[in-house]
Amino acid sequence: MKKNLGRVVLAILFFLHIDIFASTYIWSATSNKTTAYVNEPIYLKYICEFSDSAELSTIDFNIAGDYEKYRVKNLRENQTIVDGKKINSYEFVAYAKKAGEIRFDFEAIMKQTNKESVENMVIGRDNMKKGEFATKTVKQKILTAEIKETNSTLVGEFSIDIKKNVPRVKAYEPYHMQIIIKGSGNFEDLKPLSFNIEGVKVFAGEVEQKHELNENGESGEWSQKFAFVSEKDFKIPEVKIEYFNLREQKTESLVLEAVDVSVEKGFAKEELLDKVDDKSFKFNYNYLYGILMFIAGFLAAKINIKKQIPKQSVDEEFKEKIKSAKSLDELMIFLVLEDSKKYEQIILDIEAKKITVLKNAKEAIFK
Repeated sequence: MKKNLGRVVLAILFFLHIDIFASTYIWSATSNKTTAYVNEPIYLKYICEFSDSAELSTIDFNIAGDYEKYRVKNLRENQTIVDGKKINSYEFVAYAKKAGEIRFDFEAIMKQTNKESVENMVIGRDNMKKGEFATKTVKQKILTAEIKETNSTLVGEFSIDIKKNVPRVKAYEPYHMQIIIKGSGNFEDLKPLSFNIEGVKVFAGEVEQKHELNENGESGEWSQKFAFVSEKDFKIPEVKIEYFNLREQKTESLVLEAVDVSVEKGFAKEELLDKVDDKSFKFNYNYLYGILMFIAGFLAAKINIKKQIPKQSVDEEFKEKIKSAKSLDELMIFLVLEDSKKYEQIILDIEAKKITVLKNAKEAIFK
């Protein structure tokens, strides 16, 4: 009877959230900066040291998220046993959104169960399906930082690298360029670039980012590729990307200098099939179909097709071109120049590598 009464009392204590934690613990909190600039990374670390192995204790503590004055990213979480004592550590990187004082004011939830509850859950005793937990909210030490304003949302240390072809192409031959920005800082605030050049069709690739989070923020690189197509000489304008250099404590610029591209006249249709062997720069030709459509549109506007030519002779000429095609790329260009809409599906299938055999492509055309 007394034994049963004792269990009832313990259960009541659990549900009333009375502090019956067997293990004691001490929390500590530190940051690596008390002053910082807007968007400058601030490293936060929280440690909970138990008095023993604390096998029945768990912690719910994840402060990553978007707040009114700052955002917090989860860096890593670790748990170790040192001299029979459990130590839990939590590391984060925070970025202030605006100038002024910010306060990192968080809470952790401590949970503890008992051995009997664990046994009930493991072996299903008394039909127990859920463990009994006592929980306690522990307020963390408030960390503060004074945030200073900058005149640029991009903050860190960066360098720029430009990969480009020789600025001399034939009419309608794409001129390729890739912009690469490396360093450390808030890469997510780097926006895609765009060019608006009269008489030039610009194909812009999607931004690619490769970076990782560490105590000093994001480190890695950002890149974007471009292809420029025109029938005459053109100029790619200078681009400046301003950022606040944390090391120098001043605003600097990443500069893409202007590029004058010389375009040779009189690009014959058959010359569109030439392959440029340039190992100094590799470009993703995802925009090939779009470029071909641009070329086809221009040729349709410039070439005066004589209506007097019998349809049969035109068909025969097209058939001969298809038969003479020696590669899928060559075949695809013939199709675009002939009728891009009619043969759109075959062109897309070749581009997507759904058709990889030249013979099969030719058969599909004459079905």
